[in-house]
Amino acid sequence: MIFCANPLKQYTSYKTEIDSAINSVLNNGDYILGKEVKKFENEFSEFIGTKYGIGVGSGTEALHIALKACDIGTGDEVITVSHTAVATATAISLTGAKPVFVDIEPNYYSIDTEKISSAITSKTKAIIPVHLYGCPVDMESLIEIAKKNNLKVIEDCAQAHGALYKGRRVGSLGNLSCFSFYPTKNLGAIGDGGIILTDDSDLAKQCQLIREYGWEDRYVSSTDGWNSRLDEIQASILRVKLKYLDDDNQKRRDISKTYRETLKDSELLLPQERKDTTHVYHLFVIRAKERDKLKAYLETKDVYPNIHYPVPIHIQPQFKNFLKEYELSTTESICPEILSLPIYPELTSHEVEAVVHSILNFKN
Repeated sequence: MIFCANPLKQYTSYKTEIDSAINSVLNNGDYILGKEVKKFENEFSEFIGTKYGIGVGSGTEALHIALKACDIGTGDEVITVSHTAVATATAISLTGAKPVFVDIEPNYYSIDTEKISSAITSKTKAIIPVHLYGCPVDMESLIEIAKKNNLKVIEDCAQAHGALYKGRRVGSLGNLSCFSFYPTKNLGAIGDGGIILTDDSDLAKQCQLIREYGWEDRYVSSTDGWNSRLDEIQASILRVKLKYLDDDNQKRRDISKTYRETLKDSELLLPQERKDTTHVYHLFVIRAKERDKLKAYLETKDVYPNIHYPVPIHIQPQFKNFLKEYELSTTESICPEILSLPIYPELTSHEVEAVVHSILNFKN
């Protein structure tokens, strides 16, 4: 069986190092916000190109805490997209703020920066661009709009670990950035985890306080906060995998190249790469007019693609009360067509060939 993602295979690839890292934590008895978390915070922030890293419990919590650190709450609005993991909008609504959804570009599936300005109101406090599927957003245009309107930019980098925008890593471009380490991510833990990055010392301090009960001194809360701490064991695993992230991303790009070359004459619409960026292919997302039939056919051949994401957030029951104030025609038109093909570093050339062969034989 060939699945869309297979975190077990990555664990197997680095099993000796990961097991050693886990055992080291277990044997030193320092389990909460110890030296592994601190080392990973430093190493990952250096890798991305920021001054500060704050390890937290998940990517969703990273966004939630980043928003709270910017003093965003009830009555405020935050601009983002409806075509993303629901966590992006959930983090906004958890603060009491309102997510305002802007349509996406049809070629890159990320926020259409030309439609941001019309969505800005006196209540708008921030923009969350999502580097979806591993493709960087048009950050130059977005940051120009944000500066003009005195808005914070919080990058959602949950699917773009290591991606480059004009020579800089995504996550180093906004006021803050948020990453998820869910097991299927390009840099994945063996459990949940996340991190917030920033160059702003005041924002970094606020994030540190919020992630642990608002403690400046232990057991004494100086501000609102809760428990969202990156686990020592997960940090030790991430330190192992970080050493191989660029190589693993290149393997994803190599697989994407094979898909492109072998499927270029098919009727499928293949993903595109924005100029002056490096896409890291967390997902390889095609568009097919008969998506559901193709998906069902591939499953009969033991190939199990996925859909990211089948229902836009603004249509989902939890968010339907947030009025769709702006046209989201591109978002709504692509969702019935998108399909994520298997792509991960351990996918063999034989497995890639099997995926392609099955696709090309569809309807033949």
